[in-house]
Amino acid sequence: MKHTPATHTDLVIERELAAAPEAVFHAWADPEAKRSWSDCHAEHTTHYQLDFRLFGHETHRVAYPDGRVQDIEKVFFDITAGRRIVFAYDIRLDGRPLSVSLVTVEFFAAKRGTRMVYTEQLAYLDGHEDRAERLRGTEEGLDRLALLLLA
Repeated sequence: MKHTPATHTDLVIERELAAAPEAVFHAWADPEAKRSWSDCHAEHTTHYQLDFRLFGHETHRVAYPDGRVQDIEKVFFDITAGRRIVFAYDIRLDGRPLSVSLVTVEFFAAKRGTRMVYTEQLAYLDGHEDRAERLRGTEEGLDRLALLLLA
């Protein structure tokens, strides 16, 4: 059996948001708010749940029209209100692990609201790699977060 080594990459995305750090943090912590901006496959989502607390979980299942099923499971390791969230998550497609990530989101007071820094360290498994797609999807979600905060 051929061994395919894991590959690694990272993403750092910064956003200036027109809301106080507490409001931005709340958009990550509130289940309805979080789902409204973070669900990039909303039309195919069959399950979503957020238990935002230390060692709590966020689960997300997507059933694509072609029959594939994607599961995302997150665990929160550090939650500091208005300042920082640290979580790990994995993505599986039809039960096969694709990637595991560690994410740190930090919130800093800024002149016009909040400077948010999203840092993700990814381990891609068994030959899977989608860095450009992952970056694009994460940026689109953070753009939806910015729009939510303007509403």
